[in-house]
Formats: sequence, C-alpha cells, structure tokens
Amino acid sequence: MPEALIQIRGLHKYFGRHRVLRGIDLSIETGQTLILLGPNGAGKTTLLRILATLSRPTQGEVQVAGVSTKANPEGIRQYLGMVSHAPLLYGDLSAAENLEFYARLYGLHQPEARIKHLLQQVDLYHRRKDMVRTFSRGMIQRLAIARALLHNPPILLLDEPDTGLDPQAAEMLTGLLGDIGGRERTIIMTTHHLERGLALADRVAILAGGKLVLDTPAAEIDPQGVRPLYDHFVNQERRKA
Repeated sequence: MPEALIQIRGLHKYFGRHRVLRGIDLSIETGQTLILLGPNGAGKTTLLRILATLSRPTQGEVQVAGVSTKANPEGIRQYLGMVSHAPLLYGDLSAAENLEFYARLYGLHQPEARIKHLLQQVDLYHRRKDMVRTFSRGMIQRLAIARALLHNPPILLLDEPDTGLDPQAAEMLTGLLGDIGGRERTIIMTTHHLERGLALADRVAILAGGKLVLDTPAAEIDPQGVRPLYDHFVNQERRKA
C-alpha cells in the first residue's frame, strides 16, 4: 500500500443543484485516526459515503490503496468496514448469529475463532446468545463495530457512533476505538462530541459549508480550546455564505 492510504483530490458532490462538497483535498496515512467535525449539513456523512463507495462524486478523484473508487468500487470494499446510523443488525438474531450471518456474506472460512475474539474485544461475549433486540444502544454500537471488523479491514469508517449514548456507554466505546486503532488500521470518524473526538484523534478536520476549513494534527489543539477553535472556523465559513 502507498504511504497515503486514502487520497482525495478536488472532490465535489451535488444533489441536483445543491452542492454538498466543495473541492475537498485530503490525504490520510495508514494507521491514522482522523476525527471529522462539523455542523449538521456540512457534508460529513456524504464524504464518508463516497469513501465507502456508496455514493459517487460529481467531480474529483478518490483513491484507496492506490485504486480509484470510480474504477473499482468492488475491489476497494475489501479494505473497508463501516458503521453508519443504521447498525445493520437483526434484532431477532443473537449477537453471535448476526456475526455468523455476516461472516457468510464476507465468505469467511471457519469464522468461529474470529467471532469469539471480536465478541470478547467489544465486551459482548457473555451476551453472545442473547437477541440483539434486548441490547442497549451502546451494546448495539459495539456489536456493529464487531460486524464491521469481521473481515479485518485496514480502514474503519464510523459515522457518529457515539450519538445517543449515555456517558458510561460512550466511555466504553471510546476505549474500544482506542484499542482497535493503531499502526495497522486507519479510522475515520465523524462526531459532534469535540472533546471525545480530540482524545481519540491523530488528526482533526473540520468541514463547514461543504469545505475543509481545518486539517491539523490533534496534538496541536489544546483540549480546553477545541470548542472556541471549532466555533471560530464554523462561524467564519457561515459569514462567507
């Protein structure tokens, strides 16, 4: 794989006459955790969907591991795991049965050990036989991450996985994401929780009005100043609109 695992150049996305993304340029290296911040309607989910090959850009180029998302979307999906607003889990199946079902879809051979490992990693092994409809939102999010990791993808895309979680569940999710990141896995996550996102991040990017208005190492942001910094860039872009 090239050093920059993901390359985005001149990315625009229109829905009809409405332009959602406006010339995004972004490079993400292997093993980085990029936290993507921005107000509702900024284009965060649209950008993740394009990276996941679920939507095509109107203009511009996206490459994953040197392969264009336009040229070979099916080939790129082997690199990706995604957790979106819909967890894609079946309530009347147990946690283990959900993962067994997706293991068959991924074509995994003898996935029992992998499923056991993932359920232990997300702290759900003791609930493996329970129906998912009995799970809390936090448990569902952790199981959805296990589903996304089944085929051991080098890239994990997370669209606001902490939304609606109570503080304890959010803290557990943050710990999990810290554990599954690292040199071999790249994580791109959108969130509205600035402080929590900053604690996880290697890099922080802010989208506002469909533009990338900040892209900086997380280490350069003072945790006490992340909110004023965010407000400054978002309000600055709103004044231009």
